[in-house]
Amino acid sequence: MKIDLPEKRYYTIGEVAEAFDVNPSLLRFWEKEFDIIQPKKNAKGTRRFTQEDIKNLKLIYHLVRIEGYTLDGAKKKLEQDFSKTLERFEIINKLKKIKSELKDIKKHL
Repeated sequence: MKIDLPEKRYYTIGEVAEAFDVNPSLLRFWEKEFDIIQPKKNAKGTRRFTQEDIKNLKLIYHLVRIEGYTLDGAKKKLEQDFSKTLERFEIINKLKKIKSELKDIKKHL
């Protein structure tokens, strides 16, 4: 999963939804379902997602959309051992990035 977001402090719900290729309503739903998603809200109620929120959304997206967990299953997995699940997810992403870089190197040889 490659999420292309510019380096910023805060992202709008539209930017995040576009990056994940989902509807903003899904992000609002996940926010209600998962306690680890806590976007900042201004006085008008506009959501501002931080880098931490994006990282957590990537994890939820991976569990639900890639690995096929149900929402309840993903919640249980995160509740049982959040740090272990996050660590495993980050390792998988690093390995995928390395694999991609190696394929690029091979292509240029």
